Amino acid sequence: MEVSLFLSVVSVGIGATLVMDIWAFFLKKAFAIPSLNYCLVGRWLEHMLDGRFTHKNIGQSEPKFLECQVGWIAHYVIGVVFAAILIAIMSPAWLKEPTMIPPLIFGLVTVVVPFFLMQPSFGLGMAASKTPNPKQARVRSLMAHASFGVGLYVAALVVSFVLPIHT
Repeated sequence: MEVSLFLSVVSVGIGATLVMDIWAFFLKKAFAIPSLNYCLVGRWLEHMLDGRFTHKNIGQSEPKFLECQVGWIAHYVIGVVFAAILIAIMSPAWLKEPTMIPPLIFGLVTVVVPFFLMQPSFGLGMAASKTPNPKQARVRSLMAHASFGVGLYVAALVVSFVLPIHT
């Protein structure tokens, strides 16, 4: 992979994740809607090192050293991985003239990860079925991942002006 393509993928992933976080910050400040606690993502990942992959209630599981830092780093690494998958599907040529619909659809599709992997592993059930308000939790997840899809597009637009891609 050429350096400019690598930098583009990383930039798009970080940019999209940042848009997702800005959206979450807006919801928290404007409507008091909390977002995912990435410290719990770190806790979950660190428990995996001990061979524990699922929890009855991740919030009550033993806290881990640097779990917040691990969670936030993982959040951005996952964003870069998702960006790499989208760009691999679309081809690097998409970065020259990004379009909105593919990343938006892709962003919405990525909600399968929290619905069917993270939430059940955290003790929240499939697609947040064990939460106090599953429908609300599902809508929030879909909104977060839609914002990630928008972020993929916006970040790709910025990258298309900054980094030359040779395809």
